[in-house]
Amino acid sequence: MTATAPGQNRLTSPSHPQRWLILGVICLAQLTVLLDNTVLNVAIPSLTRELDASTADVQWMINAYSLVQSGLLLTAGSSADRYGRKKMLIAGLALFGIGSLVAGLAQSSTQLIAARAGMGIGGALLMTTTLAVVVQIFDDAERIKAIGIWSTVSSLGFAVGPLIGGVMLDHFWWGAIFLINIPVAVIGLAAVARLVPESKNPGGERPDLLGALLSTIGMASVVYAIISGPGHGWTSGRVMLTAFVGVAVLTGFALWELHIPYPMLDMHFFRNQRFIGAVAGAILVAFGMGGSLFLLTQQLQFVLGYGPLEAGLRTAPLALSVVALNLTGLGARLVPRLGTPATIAAGMGLLAAGLAAVALLGGNGYGGMLLGLVVMGAGIALAMPAMANAIMSAIPPEKAGVGAGVNGTLAEFGNGLGVAVLGAVLNSRFAALVPAAVGAASLPAALAAATGDGERARITDAFASGLETSQLVGAVAVLAGGLLAAVLLRRAERAESARADSAGTAAAA
Repeated sequence: MTATAPGQNRLTSPSHPQRWLILGVICLAQLTVLLDNTVLNVAIPSLTRELDASTADVQWMINAYSLVQSGLLLTAGSSADRYGRKKMLIAGLALFGIGSLVAGLAQSSTQLIAARAGMGIGGALLMTTTLAVVVQIFDDAERIKAIGIWSTVSSLGFAVGPLIGGVMLDHFWWGAIFLINIPVAVIGLAAVARLVPESKNPGGERPDLLGALLSTIGMASVVYAIISGPGHGWTSGRVMLTAFVGVAVLTGFALWELHIPYPMLDMHFFRNQRFIGAVAGAILVAFGMGGSLFLLTQQLQFVLGYGPLEAGLRTAPLALSVVALNLTGLGARLVPRLGTPATIAAGMGLLAAGLAAVALLGGNGYGGMLLGLVVMGAGIALAMPAMANAIMSAIPPEKAGVGAGVNGTLAEFGNGLGVAVLGAVLNSRFAALVPAAVGAASLPAALAAATGDGERARITDAFASGLETSQLVGAVAVLAGGLLAAVLLRRAERAESARADSAGTAAAA
């Protein structure tokens, strides 16, 4: 498989007559998977108390799912292309439902982390097939709008997870946030079996199992080093060793992909500036979303004092702004007018501004946070559909599953990395500010060890300061990613235009 020009990757098949109903079905499956990326955030205080989980434990509960899923997405996409996307949807829903049952009944942090890792396998199968099916059943005229709706569901999953989690925790124990997935999985199974057409690439290559193993081990090692850094010291042997292993394994993954005839990820795509620009943007927008929501739910509960349901309700404006803008087709209309680079730059600039507003204005009350959430939602609504379309346009249509795997891998890796990096910044800042006699494994633990009201107030202020610093780091990263993506995409467009002009001149001569 080699990188091809975006203009060569358009599908010529007509749209499926039941395409919009099918889109609704696969979006239901997509929403279930994405909810699980964020629904756990609002349960952090409950898990800390009931499972005696430290901050690192909670981060692994979140990252175990994301890292396993991101490590398997490319293999799952390749399998969907070869064996059938409908089959992979059904298998993914079944595995995800079983994993949710095990997670809901877990009795310890270790059991929950293992169950979340198992759910990541089913999630990988679902994530790759949903976008691949969208690309297959919609023609050129409707594909951008369909991807916009698909992206809306993706954003909605990130944003409304805390709301659903808050409702469940207000009435049930924390395990209910996983058990609610089971009826959704059953409904999805019936709908997929009845409505979704089978599609596959009979000539597709076999799955790259070694590549999947290498990518999973490499990413897990790097994120483990980031999570362990504040507690063990960034220069400690454990952190340095795991970081080295992660980088070495990921380097081995890249070399393996370059020298086999059936790579999960054709490394030649990284010679395409359009692809690289979309990749940079996708990672950083997911980084900002995942990391900020991880911090936001803690800020609402630990600093501002809201309960789980109240905290979940107060994250809803982010989801509502994304839904309102994408369902009106604003992003799909702006891409042809502004161009992909400008649309992505504007969207990620708004996302960065929203993160900064939450950091600087949200510490003393909800008003400033509300402004930041709405601005973040506007940025996500503009940037995500344009980036997904840019990535898929650089992938041959017969590799739609692999293309969806690339897009999903970037989102999952960015989300996990955002939780890990911004969580590490929070932990480092908090540990530096709390009284030396008080441990800083988590805010509740530090408060429990405090000896007076004054010390508890200083500890809470230190945690709020750590949240502000982390959110500002996320804002800077997202803004830098947006500018980088825009520059690379603009250069790619100019290069393609120059080649087209040269070809036209040669043909005329």
